[in-house]
Amino acid sequence: MVLIPPHYVKPYVRRGKSDATDAEAICEAMSRPKLNKNFVPVKNAEQQSAQMLMMMRAQFIARRTQLSNSIRGFAAEFGIVAPKGLSRLRALLIEISADATLPNLAREMFKRLASDYAHIDAEVAELDRKLMVLHILREVIMILATIQGIGLVGAMLLAIKMSKLSNRGGHSPPFWG
Repeated sequence: MVLIPPHYVKPYVRRGKSDATDAEAICEAMSRPKLNKNFVPVKNAEQQSAQMLMMMRAQFIARRTQLSNSIRGFAAEFGIVAPKGLSRLRALLIEISADATLPNLAREMFKRLASDYAHIDAEVAELDRKLMVLHILREVIMILATIQGIGLVGAMLLAIKMSKLSNRGGHSPPFWG
């Protein structure tokens, strides 16, 4: 099985998007010698799992940032202003809960936002622990992480990308094998 990059197939799509026209375009692209057989490497299950972990972590971090911005923005509407940064959010939540001038409904909504934030923060921490286990188990990631300016996440992503490149010839990837 091979995966063809979409930009090789796109010129052969003749009409509207459907499964049938996509299949026809793929067959046409495969029949052309110009394709030069630069296929996308197929990831093994372990690589796919690591990439899934990284994507889920990024999604949870984006949700956490969205929640912190919501909390900060709603608080500002009630005159409670706090500096940016996740480290300062806990102090803001304490200040909000101590503010007796807030209506009960607003206090309840802030409590829900704080609960959601705590849940998402715990999920990020759990994914970071799983990332650390992968980091410890892979020597190449440990080596990459020692380079100045490359942290744990960057080392993991770099190792995944490098294993994709090394897998182009059909050999088993040296970083995950």
